Amino acid sequence: MNDPDAASDAAGGLLDVPGARLFYRRTGSGPALLMIPGSPADSYDFVSIVPMLADRYTVLTYDWRGFSSSSLTGPPADLSLAMLSDDAYRLLAATGSGPAYVFGSSAGGLVALDLLAEHPDQVRAVIAHEPPATELLAGTDPRRELGHQTYELYRRQGVGPAMRAFAAGLGFGGSPPVMDEEPSPELREVMARMREKVVRQQKNAEFFLAHVLRSITSLPDLAVLSELSARVTIAVGTDSVRQFAHDTGLALAERLGVTAAVFPGGHAGFLTHPAAFADKLSRVLR
Repeated sequence: MNDPDAASDAAGGLLDVPGARLFYRRTGSGPALLMIPGSPADSYDFVSIVPMLADRYTVLTYDWRGFSSSSLTGPPADLSLAMLSDDAYRLLAATGSGPAYVFGSSAGGLVALDLLAEHPDQVRAVIAHEPPATELLAGTDPRRELGHQTYELYRRQGVGPAMRAFAAGLGFGGSPPVMDEEPSPELREVMARMREKVVRQQKNAEFFLAHVLRSITSLPDLAVLSELSARVTIAVGTDSVRQFAHDTGLALAERLGVTAAVFPGGHAGFLTHPAAFADKLSRVLR
């Protein structure tokens, strides 16, 4: 373990995969549940919900290659959906965790769906929470160009202006998400640690803008996923209506012929509403 913030009851390590070394944690007992973060976030996004799932599942979390505690073993290069889902597959295989339930947040939802399409024997079921299926937006929707516009702004003005414009394009306002209850002392400590990680998150944001934003644009094989739709749940948040990822989630659910499940909170409901979110996740998987 090389992360001082890892929970004391979590086991973890490093896994070598082609071109990278992945940092992962395993917590709890029961059926395997792989949780894939979005980008430019990392597995720390799940810090408040994992303890609420660990009595029901063996929860496996990790950082994407090139992000936070997962490193590249070669020069920086653009990430692809196939590369990222292969990383998830190798992690399940190496830890003996498959077949697993898989939860993916945002772009992690696309990774989770691609994992199911490519390795259905390793996946029991997938919950893709607000996956950014940009291609499924109407051709006249200006948000289809958000990635390209954000990248060009990054090239001209740098990380800060680009990420602020990206957040605005996603529909995130200037106010922080509201917790569903007064944070406990433990959660306040977690939040304080997260504020201390600003430098790391800035590094993640630059890698995201340079090597992820334009390259993670393809969709998983929708024909295959349609055949596996009994194992697919597309989720959207109660508080994210009309936001970019909520709309793309609904569009993907419609394309796959499934009804979207509504989860507590917004795009980061697992962080702001962990207890209610964990309960909903478990009920959907059952």
